[in-house]
Amino acid sequence: MKKIDHIGIAVPELDSAVQQYQDLGFEFDHIEEVPEQKVRTAFFELGESHVELLEATDPASPIAKFLDKRGPGIHHLCVEVDDIEAALADYKAKGVRLVNETPVIGAGGHRVAFVHPKATQGVLLELLERKPD
Repeated sequence: MKKIDHIGIAVPELDSAVQQYQDLGFEFDHIEEVPEQKVRTAFFELGESHVELLEATDPASPIAKFLDKRGPGIHHLCVEVDDIEAALADYKAKGVRLVNETPVIGAGGHRVAFVHPKATQGVLLELLERKPD
């Protein structure tokens, strides 16, 4: 693991949440829709890391289900890795419970995979491998 890339926060309505975070002094970066994940995201820069706000675009999306069950709040912690395939293979070999056994495309076109919260003391962990510039 290289660093914490971002903390994901589930919100019911992205535009008002963006305004709230801007009012708090967070530096807005961009909004992006990620159809594969059924979300709209807004990113805020915070040093070398980011805060990602997530709004469901489909009632069946994981974010919609999270909001229905738990309400708004921290959804996941994302860490950057050099080689997501190697990280997943290592976790599989150790018997770590995974949500994704192979990477999917996430925000920014980066490859991501999730580790199940039962493997991390209740925190959904996202692995992110940045696409080459």
